[in-house]
Amino acid sequence: MAFLSMDGVMQAPGGPNEDPTGGFAFGGWLPAVGDEALNNQIMTYFLQPFDLLLGRKTWEIFAAHWPFMTDDGPITTTFRDCRKYVLTRSDMALDWQGSERVADLDALAKIKQGDGPDLIIQGSSTLYPQLLERGLIDRLVLLTAPLVLGAGKRLFGEGTPAGTWTLAEHRVGSAGMAIGTYDLAGPIETGSFAVPELNAREAARREKMRREG
Repeated sequence: MAFLSMDGVMQAPGGPNEDPTGGFAFGGWLPAVGDEALNNQIMTYFLQPFDLLLGRKTWEIFAAHWPFMTDDGPITTTFRDCRKYVLTRSDMALDWQGSERVADLDALAKIKQGDGPDLIIQGSSTLYPQLLERGLIDRLVLLTAPLVLGAGKRLFGEGTPAGTWTLAEHRVGSAGMAIGTYDLAGPIETGSFAVPELNAREAARREKMRREG
């Protein structure tokens, strides 16, 4: 489940100090545009059994926040009690309750094949291309805010493989949050709306494109 802008930026949705990497100026962009669709989707996913999958930086953000929340709300308690798998090669101490180091994608694949609850990814933009390349993501839930941020860490970064996804569910909230649930379908299929006969002008255009690279 990923929070993102219309131009695919997912950096620091929750607050100004969450992740200012690269001089990102819009930390905390999500709360102002949240609506009932966003809240319902969050509650739907986090009030059922789940484990979290986090990259190192997102784990650091979460571990400096959630254990210090004093309320007993459903999100606070489920994040406290769930297992947190951290995909990292670092030897940092994972001292947040329920945290477990995952050394590599092979180890993660074994966890995914086990009998535990669904793995939900939070943040961790650098993980998506790797996980998609290995076929370790079956479903994408994209919560898209009506914002264009222009710069920042994007969901589908460099190295993301091509693929086709089927829309399983879609709804839009009162503030414009678009919630899309997509299931992996397979490779890209290509076609053409081009005129069947190749005319001289089209042939010249193609040759020009070939020369220009």
